[in-house]
Amino acid sequence: MTVSRFHIAAMDCAAEEQLVRMALSDVDGIDRIEFHSDLRDVVIDHHSTPDTIDVALQSLGLGARHVDDTSEIGPAHEPGRERNALIVALVINAGFFVGELTVGLVSGSMGLIADALDMGADASVYALSLAAVGTAAARKERLARTSGYLQLGLATFGLIEVIRRFIVDTELPNPTSMIVLSALALAGNIITLIVLHRVRSGEVHLQASWIFTANDIKVNALVIAAAIGVALTNSAVPDLAAGAIIFLVVANGARRILGLTR
Repeated sequence: MTVSRFHIAAMDCAAEEQLVRMALSDVDGIDRIEFHSDLRDVVIDHHSTPDTIDVALQSLGLGARHVDDTSEIGPAHEPGRERNALIVALVINAGFFVGELTVGLVSGSMGLIADALDMGADASVYALSLAAVGTAAARKERLARTSGYLQLGLATFGLIEVIRRFIVDTELPNPTSMIVLSALALAGNIITLIVLHRVRSGEVHLQASWIFTANDIKVNALVIAAAIGVALTNSAVPDLAAGAIIFLVVANGARRILGLTR
């Protein structure tokens, strides 16, 4: 038995932690996986070789690097509690996906629509993690491939719509709706991370939570900043720019999911 530590530089959201789990699910000989999110490290108890694990992690494009082999790994977590936490995370993200998408369409905000897709992308990762438990590798790959292509297609459609709105004059989005929904989405992201971290460590690690929430905070803050920009400039350009950036983030996430099926 070997316990190997890997540093994953770009592992800065809870959904990416689940991507790491899925990437390792097909590697034979892995007994335990423990995340040290404050350090962006993952510690793996295994009977395979570190090189095999490294290849699986490299496929995600998250900057994985084998640090060393160690004997440090914490107490085992309860699979039932982890599954329940993933269900909670899925419900929260799916709920905000529907809410932000609805308000985004009504208010005409591409930033909110893009943020909704980002929440939906996280929800799909949690759903994939749940679906992959106890299922055949082929089924997991089909689910991941379907989710990845769907996200990529929606992100592409969103970018096309952003370009269209840049060219054609459209009504201004509602800044108040953008700010309120983004603030609520931020609260939902924080609740999700609190639930996941309690399951893993038995307590909330504040530093780790904020590191893991970094990308989601940036997305929510970007939409809020875009709303303020719309109000100050009386122009839809800030909202469209925010939407374009977030759609690109979602497209990159889809690329990582599709990497699991290669």
